[in-house]
Amino acid sequence: MRRILLALALLLPLAAVAADNDIDKVNGSVQVDAGQHAGDVSSVNGSVHVGDHAVVQKASTVNGSVDLGAQARAGELGTVNGAIRLAAGSQVDGKVEAVNGAITLAQGAQVSGHLSNVNGAITLDAAHVAGGLETVAGDITVGAGSHVEGGILVDQPHNNGWFRWGSERKPVIVIGPHAVVQGTLEFRREVVLKVSDSAQIGPVKGATAEKFSGAAP
Repeated sequence: MRRILLALALLLPLAAVAADNDIDKVNGSVQVDAGQHAGDVSSVNGSVHVGDHAVVQKASTVNGSVDLGAQARAGELGTVNGAIRLAAGSQVDGKVEAVNGAITLAQGAQVSGHLSNVNGAITLDAAHVAGGLETVAGDITVGAGSHVEGGILVDQPHNNGWFRWGSERKPVIVIGPHAVVQGTLEFRREVVLKVSDSAQIGPVKGATAEKFSGAAP
């Protein structure tokens, strides 16, 4: 997994000369007002807030969260050490990546690319991800009515000798009522997999699904 490369990639726009419609800041948060259009929006040691109905090319930060407002649109979202939240009806045309942070998609949110993190819960609430889900140590909840294409991958922790990605705790994967996961659900480490009896999923590799009925296991 390209976690260290992700961190470096997030830093690169901050060192570049900003274009006319780019916004970047060090040691402070960035606000894109409702309905505003911007290019790359980035921060170091601060959060990025994209207002309702706003449009940005990319929103990224190091040591901060990224919030995409209702009906807002972005090309990509990324953070190192922070959460990512997509409000109702928001849309990301490319990938969504976090290293240490939760990722939450509200009702009607859509991600056309890959959605991944290392640590932190991934939660979909009647949302759509077209490029698959990936984590190492985070729980995943594909909530009621959600749709995932490209399957799910829970990778094993990686150890390069001095730094270890992920934890020893078993991630909990829940596929909720009437949710659909197309593609393989692949687990390269031990997980707890709970699948609603009304959900539809693809082949499961590396785990045994526990069926449940009702709204939650």
